Amino acid sequence: MLNIRSLEEVLNTPQKKLSFYQNLVLVAAADKVLEEGESELLLSIGNKLGLSADEVMPMADNLGVLTFIIPEDSLQKTLELQTLVQMMTQDGTIHDKEYALCLEYANRVGLGKAILDDMVKQFQNAQ
Repeated sequence: MLNIRSLEEVLNTPQKKLSFYQNLVLVAAADKVLEEGESELLLSIGNKLGLSADEVMPMADNLGVLTFIIPEDSLQKTLELQTLVQMMTQDGTIHDKEYALCLEYANRVGLGKAILDDMVKQFQNAQ
């Protein structure tokens, strides 16, 4: 599913890693409930990216004012959307707010609803 090695290669600066992680946190927290699977995925990705608690805690403290940070690189946009979809489907339920955020991201990076829906189907079929 998630190709961490490719993700690590694309997220090759501290700023890219933190921006990516912030986008994940936004989707994970969209339904106001952080399920165990979502929490584990956040922890796993944070560890793989070498992020410290000091780096990510400000995100949790400022959830109400965070917005998506859109990457410039097209490969990063696609990998990030795939990971956001993985986060959205992690608890087995697609919540309306999570889907709306993923759709907003997909539209903002120029991928659109059809690609988002295709990714959702792929993740659901893999589970």
